[in-house]
Amino acid sequence: MPGQSGAAAPLERVIAAMAAKQCHVGGQLHADLADHLPSYRAIPRELLDQIWQRHFRRALAVVREGTVPAPEDFDEADVARDRAARGVPLSDGLRAFRRALSAIRDLFIAEATERGLDPGLIVDRTKCLWELADVASLQIAAVHRQAEVASALFDARRRAALLRGLLYGTLSAAEIHSGAAIYGLDLSRPYRAIRAVADGNVAPDALERSLESNGRRNGQGVLLTVLDDVVAGVVEAKPETGGLEVTAGLGPPTDLAAAHRSFRAAGRLLEAARAYGLRGVYDLSDLSWRVAVVAEPELGELLLDRYLRPLEAEGEFGALIEQSVRGYLERGRHIREVARSAHVHVNTVRYRLRRFEELTGTSLDAPDTAVELNWALAARELGRPRHPI
Repeated sequence: MPGQSGAAAPLERVIAAMAAKQCHVGGQLHADLADHLPSYRAIPRELLDQIWQRHFRRALAVVREGTVPAPEDFDEADVARDRAARGVPLSDGLRAFRRALSAIRDLFIAEATERGLDPGLIVDRTKCLWELADVASLQIAAVHRQAEVASALFDARRRAALLRGLLYGTLSAAEIHSGAAIYGLDLSRPYRAIRAVADGNVAPDALERSLESNGRRNGQGVLLTVLDDVVAGVVEAKPETGGLEVTAGLGPPTDLAAAHRSFRAAGRLLEAARAYGLRGVYDLSDLSWRVAVVAEPELGELLLDRYLRPLEAEGEFGALIEQSVRGYLERGRHIREVARSAHVHVNTVRYRLRRFEELTGTSLDAPDTAVELNWALAARELGRPRHPI
């Protein structure tokens, strides 16, 4: 059987010859990895040399003993964590490992053949090296995936902590600078806080990924997370929703140190947009004074009592009056345009407007009436689905 005591001395000579060429083969492997695996170019040479020496020692032990370690005996967690932290894909890690084992296997075959090692022993130890590559690859893949999951969880917690502090104004200047450097935010640029919720069956984390990927695809700085089931963060510009049904409030642009102020505004805008049943991303220029209507429900009730509820006693005619009054305000008080839109005579519109003034005891020519009536009409719209403003 290959591996008997008579073959021990020739085998040891092969192992010694392999050990003498370890550094040379390692140098060739490093150049090969740099040429074919770009993700490995940023890994320090010293670290690659340490891993190469570990693989080489393990392979020589397999050649000597003729047995392959059990999967649990492969300690690759440190390597996997390092590769995951550097953004090296698992596929690249496995390719690098198999290139290393292939180099060792080729070296063994060359040295064993040159020294006349028993062919049966050469075949046996070559098969062991193949098995070593298979077993180690499975273990490397397992620990790499574990490291990726751990790294992703750590990044998610760090990202959430950074954004929570940024958006609630609890970070120091040093912490803001550090976080911006980690996540690629330019401190010289203004950012806008955003709060977004998905409508339908879209999960918050899926919405977060969509908004962030769309922003980065457009070359914009963006950093988002999920806080209390709401996607929150900072963006450079109004984001594209990618066809998702989403409602979002977008605060005004500001530097990162004042992002908490923009975040408060984004919250009010989101609340207003949801109250009006709107879909899309809205900032203050979109919603304007309607944000205040949502924030002042008592005032809205007062104005509803003053301007719209007196029309309810008129039944269907009261609804026609409200329709004409609304058209009168929306069309800049041009009665002929209101009549044309409603397909009625201008005198009909004049009568309805006059009747409105009689029922409410107000004058449509008074500036306060226009302001308060618009407020009352907006308060009426709360909770009703409508087209975007």
